[in-house]
Amino acid sequence: MAISSGASGTQTATLGTEHILATITTAGTYVLNVDAAALVNAETLTLKLKTKTLAAGTQRIAYEAKFRHIQGLPSIFSVPVPTLIEIVATLQQDGGTGRAFPWNLIRIDG
Repeated sequence: MAISSGASGTQTATLGTEHILATITTAGTYVLNVDAAALVNAETLTLKLKTKTLAAGTQRIAYEAKFRHIQGLPSIFSVPVPTLIEIVATLQQDGGTGRAFPWNLIRIDG
């Protein structure tokens, strides 16, 4: 099993905006990893992975998680999400001050 980075970077959040981190059209299983160490009390971080079932289909949320306040374990990992058509990773921060979040969309090849 090989592990590689499908895409990575740092996203500085604009409050209330769902930022698209990456759109990947290579089949595989993906895990979103975000460093949420910058998150403080009264702030919320929402992470999503969206996929399509068919090429002509509609994007649907396959994974969504919300993290509030300071994180005791700030290295966040999504569940693995397999896709044949497309995967889109998004990040949204609400409350407080827009923070910078390093992220990596990890591809797991079988």
